[in-house]
Amino acid sequence: MKAYLQTFTRYRHLLMDLVARDLKVKYRRSALGFLWSILNPILMALVISVVFSQMFRFKQEYFASYYLTGALIFNFMSEATSNSLTSVISGASLIKKVYIPKYIFPLEKVCFALVNCVFSFVALIIVMIFTGAPLHPTVVLAVYPLLTLFLFSLGVGLVLATLTVFFRDIMHLWSVFTTMLMYFSAIFYDPSQMGSLVVYGFSINMSRFIKFNPLYWYITAFRTAVLDGEMLSWSMLWICGACALVTLVFGLLVFRKQQDKFVLHI
Repeated sequence: MKAYLQTFTRYRHLLMDLVARDLKVKYRRSALGFLWSILNPILMALVISVVFSQMFRFKQEYFASYYLTGALIFNFMSEATSNSLTSVISGASLIKKVYIPKYIFPLEKVCFALVNCVFSFVALIIVMIFTGAPLHPTVVLAVYPLLTLFLFSLGVGLVLATLTVFFRDIMHLWSVFTTMLMYFSAIFYDPSQMGSLVVYGFSINMSRFIKFNPLYWYITAFRTAVLDGEMLSWSMLWICGACALVTLVFGLLVFRKQQDKFVLHI
């Protein structure tokens, strides 16, 4: 870990340049530019609110804010991991020419997703003010689930970047998996209101089953701090931290073990 930190310090300017490059590419030739990071979540919240709270009559107080808190956290993870998939492959031209720590590429994609997520929080504040949702002092505690999710996404991204170098089918499988995961992350609904699901004669309590999804805890912790105005529970603190730490260490080990073989496959 000490070696990683020393290398990171040496190449931090390259990391910032790569993030700035991706931001410029994403909003190139766009009239509104960075404003789309704010407008897009607001428009999505508007559409989802009309569909679920009006058409399907979901009874959830401040539904637009409830949806957006879950969507921003999930989208951050989804963007960070999906972009990390091809990060090493996309950096092949640099990797083959000069020495660059290869973990910089997935790390840059996760940092880029974090920057987009921070811009999107402006949209959340606007929606909360517009819908009358209270702004609590505990909002500062939302930093914890966000930072632990950053580490969790980095760990997953390192594993995915490694696997994609050798198995390109991972790109297609991951998009299907994240779509499925979205419906099991309590973005649109309150898990406590879910009933049981019967699969091949077995009854599954969904409100308990969904707790095996790490994203449930990150989203719930974020909502607790932002919407409920409550302190994070002990279970939220240790589960979010443990998932982040275990995933990051595993990702670093997998990436470090295989990184010398990348140049032969990219």
